[in-house]
Amino acid sequence: MKRRNLLRGALAAGLTAPALAALTAADQIISPDVPQDLADLEAAAESYGYGYHGQQPNSVLADLVTDFTTLRPLLTVPQPAPVRARLCRTAGQMAGMTAIVLHDLGSRRESRAWFATAAQAAAESGDDQLHAWVLAREAMVPLNYGAPKAAAGLAERARHVAGHRPTAAATLAAAVAARAYALNHQSEQARAALEAADALMNRLPESERSDTWLTYGEQKHHVHLSHAFTTLGDTRRANESHQRALELSAPTSAMTRTLLNIDGAACAHHDGDTEQACRRTVDALTALPVDYRTGLVRRRALDLYEAIPAQHHRERAVRELRDVVTG
Repeated sequence: MKRRNLLRGALAAGLTAPALAALTAADQIISPDVPQDLADLEAAAESYGYGYHGQQPNSVLADLVTDFTTLRPLLTVPQPAPVRARLCRTAGQMAGMTAIVLHDLGSRRESRAWFATAAQAAAESGDDQLHAWVLAREAMVPLNYGAPKAAAGLAERARHVAGHRPTAAATLAAAVAARAYALNHQSEQARAALEAADALMNRLPESERSDTWLTYGEQKHHVHLSHAFTTLGDTRRANESHQRALELSAPTSAMTRTLLNIDGAACAHHDGDTEQACRRTVDALTALPVDYRTGLVRRRALDLYEAIPAQHHRERAVRELRDVVTG
């Protein structure tokens, strides 16, 4: 509890230098401390998989890292092979989810470091689907921060590791690959990956369709389709997925709903209504708590602003968007 409170205190002001130092220290702790029951750690990982549920990202991050530091020392002492595999699997899940939160907060370097830890643990666990999930989620870092070619490479690695069975990881990897190809102006490859993702989704077992970070439900599928079709300029199909994803997104999913609304705004801009696009984006951003107006949300809104031709930058709606994004 003391460690958790210290991390929460360090993270309260955001991803400052002391907070990042605390995260790095947590990732490197190796002294075998008081061990916690493995079943409790597995249950904690499952619980984190349900996402933010209205909690501030920094608070979720502090809790995740605290539990990870409890688990990691157990990997430094000899364990029976089945126990070690379970420990590595749980470590891979927790490190991967820590990386997801850091990605959402815009801390790319730290996110990549935690994804590397997650991939190492997942590979050692022998769980190919977890390993593929980590790679696919890691691909979303370069995907969302301007390196679609690198994202496509990671997503294709994830597809190879996942194999051809209809699993959550395989479906996610295909959807992320589609988004990466769309951003890289490889429309043929993007549409092929979208077809593959749809085919996998149609065969996905119910056990892997729940709405968690570790599984792949209909809501998540349409979030990915919304962005892919928006990027391809297929605004009709983008708006269909955008609306369906909003219908399936909980009111507490503030970040996801904002990203979807920015997709809708980008479609309006593509269809010629730049003023409406700017107003919709400003409304979406100002409805968010301040702590959420960073990282990925800010990047996506900035992408829209930068797509608007310079001759429109003096228009009132465009200036308001600029002020909100840069303020």
